[in-house]
Amino acid sequence: MFIQTEATPNPATLKFLPGKVVMETGTAEFRDAEGASASPLAVRLFDIPGVTGVFFGYDFITVTKDGPEWQHLKPAILGTIMEHFMSGAKVMAASAASANDADGEEFFDAGDETIVATIKELLETRVRPAVAQDGGDITFRGFKNGKVYLNMKGACSGCPSSTATLKHGVQNLLRHFIPEVQEVEAV
Repeated sequence: MFIQTEATPNPATLKFLPGKVVMETGTAEFRDAEGASASPLAVRLFDIPGVTGVFFGYDFITVTKDGPEWQHLKPAILGTIMEHFMSGAKVMAASAASANDADGEEFFDAGDETIVATIKELLETRVRPAVAQDGGDITFRGFKNGKVYLNMKGACSGCPSSTATLKHGVQNLLRHFIPEVQEVEAV
């Protein structure tokens, strides 16, 4: 098994491409070892000293670190991912598979349904594929008084350039296509 790695715009996060499907549908994010119990792979990755976050996309895993340099962490992470996939074990525990993409309740006024549908379509077709290339994800959370609220995940969470991505990329795109959108904010 050969696992590729790619740098992300977030220097504390590295993207791992195992050459296999990681998450058939949705995504999963774990920000600490306590919350990782839903995934045997995430539990094993959090056992590596210095790992502070794990995110699963369709065909990639992003790992966030705090402390040790990548040259010290990378071999242990690669070994853990390889062992997991070679064992044939599932990425997510069966009981957690249905709850892996919960971002909380969406909020918007009933009269804004068509605006929200357009926002979601633009996010799905134009924003999420680009963000996935960088090892992250952005999902819709809400729309109120002209402001769009989004969840930043994976490499996007805590990335120094995420504010620029939101304000100059996503906000400009949404404002161009939807005049009612005035601002975009991460939650």
